[in-house]
Amino acid sequence: MIDDMDTKDTIIALAALAQESRLAVFRLLVQAGPVGMAASKIAEHISVAPSALSFHMKELSHAGLVSSRHEGRFVIYAANFSTMNGVIAYLTENCCGGNICSPDSACHETVGLTT
Repeated sequence: MIDDMDTKDTIIALAALAQESRLAVFRLLVQAGPVGMAASKIAEHISVAPSALSFHMKELSHAGLVSSRHEGRFVIYAANFSTMNGVIAYLTENCCGGNICSPDSACHETVGLTT
């Protein structure tokens, strides 16, 4: 997808992840790393029928969250880390008022309003 995510791209990515099976697939592919995983192994890991997995992979692919490649008779899917990092960057762009957030200066929820 794109390095600089805009609002529309971010909404599409978050909507794709807002479903239990797709979130499980994406997390599994993130753990697998750039090597990815065969569709049959993904279905096995998350206990989803191949036809249902195909639907979920289409949604994740449309959102730019996964890529696929053919290796022989297998389709290998991998997480698109560029899109994942773009979503994270978009969501945290103004964290801590634009200052770098570190463990020492992490954003903390404020209790109540001060006047």
